Amino acid sequence: MPFPVDLKYIVEFETDLGLSFPEKFKAKMTIENGGEIQTDEDEWTLFPFLDKSDNKRISRTCNHIGLETENAKEWDNFPADAVAIGENGFGDLLILLPDKSTPSKLTDNIFVWSHETGEIYELAENIDSIE
Repeated sequence: MPFPVDLKYIVEFETDLGLSFPEKFKAKMTIENGGEIQTDEDEWTLFPFLDKSDNKRISRTCNHIGLETENAKEWDNFPADAVAIGENGFGDLLILLPDKSTPSKLTDNIFVWSHETGEIYELAENIDSIE
């Protein structure tokens, strides 16, 4: 069950990463830090932002976006500039990519990365268009 997360933990991660997340994504995550989303093809589990407010929240967010992105980068065909934000349980990941015109900002577009082929395709214009 997802819990809200204080925006300060998202901002802290953005600073560490050197990238800013889309506003709609941050707004959703401050209300439900993680959770599930459904598409016609798949059910996706969103990775949370690490919430350090207490031990229970640390435990519930230990599979956070930063850790899951680091793990994904161990795959040869995972894009170096991608941030993993969710999984379907079969190895494929939801990712965000930097904006080509402003590389320090992640685009609103949600992409799927196929772990088998390395293929990337757009799933949605933004996180709100999935729900």
